Amino acid sequence: MKIYTRTGDSGETGLLGAGRVRKNVARVEAYGAVDELNACLGMVCAAVTDPGHLDLLASIQRDLFGLGAQLADVRKQRGKDSEKATLAAERVTDLERWIDRVQEEVPPLTRFILPGGCESGARLHLARTVCRRAERRIVRLAAEEEVPAIILAYMNRLSDLLFVLARLVNHRAGAAETAW
Repeated sequence: MKIYTRTGDSGETGLLGAGRVRKNVARVEAYGAVDELNACLGMVCAAVTDPGHLDLLASIQRDLFGLGAQLADVRKQRGKDSEKATLAAERVTDLERWIDRVQEEVPPLTRFILPGGCESGARLHLARTVCRRAERRIVRLAAEEEVPAIILAYMNRLSDLLFVLARLVNHRAGAAETAW
């Protein structure tokens, strides 16, 4: 299979169930931002050493891959091929549990902090901002057409998790949080 097809040279791409669309439509912007976040998390994984965090991040990357596939699929009747992409409601609860666990270990947040810290902490802060951008793109899409509520909740909670994980890895590394 060739990696290049030349079918996108005119600024269009294919969507499941919609034929060809311009690459700047809200749906393509939304799943493209999710893909960017997934790549950003790959950069985080290159710097994180905690096996539990790596497992968590890998599960999130799988979620994001499926979430992006859902956003790229405009078919009303989805077949068995899309079951793998379905995001279960308990995944939001899983993220909340992680947030609660992490917050037990880090000092209470009493002020705004600047992104940074050790390398893995700084990468997590960057991933959080990319997550927020992806969330905004999905919200823009949701203003035009239906987006499953679970996707919006997941993205919102994920950015919170990435923030507290950044604080945790910085805390464990002894990297000070810089107050704004």
